[in-house]
Amino acid sequence: MKKFFLSVALLIAVTISAKAQFNLGIKGGVNFSHIDADNFDHATVGGYQVGAFARIGGGVYLQPEVYISSSGGKFVSFNNDQSYFGNVKFTNLDVPLLLGLRFGQKNLNLRVMAGPVYNYILSKNESFSANLSSAYNDFGHYNNSTLGYQAGAGVDIGNITLDARYQGGLSHINSDFGQSQRLWALSVGFKFF
Repeated sequence: MKKFFLSVALLIAVTISAKAQFNLGIKGGVNFSHIDADNFDHATVGGYQVGAFARIGGGVYLQPEVYISSSGGKFVSFNNDQSYFGNVKFTNLDVPLLLGLRFGQKNLNLRVMAGPVYNYILSKNESFSANLSSAYNDFGHYNNSTLGYQAGAGVDIGNITLDARYQGGLSHINSDFGQSQRLWALSVGFKFF
């Protein structure tokens, strides 16, 4: 882990020293998430995200972000003529660190980006059927923090920035049932400078 942070610090230093551009902005958007779980079908739920980002660099850039988001999922399973179901909604603090490539002009460019994301659950709202809670009493024991990855593309038009991303889990939010969160996010942002 120390090597990872040293590599990121070195990348930031090299980027800044090479006449890097620097942008700071705000962003907001929607996401559509679900939670994969062993032996359960899942359904997608809608959520939001709102926060801030920085972009350091020119053609190759580093983009740290911090934002509040909501995500979750719905579960259903049929076993021995019984149905088990549940809903989970999280409020999260997300911290992605993306490495990207920019193509085009200063006021109109396309971007691709990818990198790790740290996710911390600030609060959760869950409801499980009585038979799910009694049969699988640790189904809702979620880890407060997880690691994942994001990959996507975007476009900048002047100070407006638009992104579309996929986020997957590198760690389980509940390893007992193989629960991993996945989502698609669409966002719009504004660069102050």
